[in-house]
Amino acid sequence: MSTTTPFRTKRARHPHDDAPDTRDAFVRIAALPDGPEKEELRQDVVQVWIPMAHRLAGRYRNRGEALEDLQQIAALGLVKAVAGYDPARGTAFESYAVPTIVGEIKRHFRDHTWDLHVPRRVQQLRTQVRASRRELNLTLGGRSPTVAEIAEHSRLSEEDVLLGMEALDSYSALSLDAELSAAEDGYSLQDTLGVFEAGFDLVVYREAVKPQLSLLPERERRILYLRFFCDMTQSRIAEELGISQMHVSRLIHRTCERIHQKVDAERRRERTPASAG
Repeated sequence: MSTTTPFRTKRARHPHDDAPDTRDAFVRIAALPDGPEKEELRQDVVQVWIPMAHRLAGRYRNRGEALEDLQQIAALGLVKAVAGYDPARGTAFESYAVPTIVGEIKRHFRDHTWDLHVPRRVQQLRTQVRASRRELNLTLGGRSPTVAEIAEHSRLSEEDVLLGMEALDSYSALSLDAELSAAEDGYSLQDTLGVFEAGFDLVVYREAVKPQLSLLPERERRILYLRFFCDMTQSRIAEELGISQMHVSRLIHRTCERIHQKVDAERRRERTPASAG
């Protein structure tokens, strides 16, 4: 069973005040085969570097995520850094650990905190546009910067600026129950949505069959009129026309089927692109 290696703090040698000296521990980790002893030593190293990981997480507080969650994400990045660090490369561990931890935090914000899926490039444009607007607001005397001014300041095209500005409103979604800012009577986004109107389909269907109805013989057209517009039963229609109910039934079925086929054929012709002549 391994014994815990003492870690000495040599602050003068590191750019971070809370960076402990774990060089000897990393050398031992690199020399050990995979197993409990190596894993235990890694955990010891993680423990002494945790304060720095938490400090890095603190930079991202007040961005919609709880500090405790950010600290856990930073700790995950630290574990990855400890596992991936190679002391033989000659660089200090903090030079490898800091970008690994910060990258893990930024990846979390990019992949898990947006309500809408936004490509990484657009997220970066959003960050650049937001920073440029903030800086320009300090020099324009209270006036909002124009798209052209933001583009010049951030060295982006105006299209990219507009894309970044659009992404500014994509970070979090607004509930449909949310009241509109100018509304005083509880009017919400839900109230602005249209509803399905079944009558629209009925208009389309009637217009589609109208040409076919006009081509029917007088008797078939009269039977359909009495059945579907006057709501008469087949028995009454048969009595009025002096034919059997069975005959009326066959005529209705046959006529409706023929109209249906002709309307479908017409729609298929409309959807088929004209062949090149």
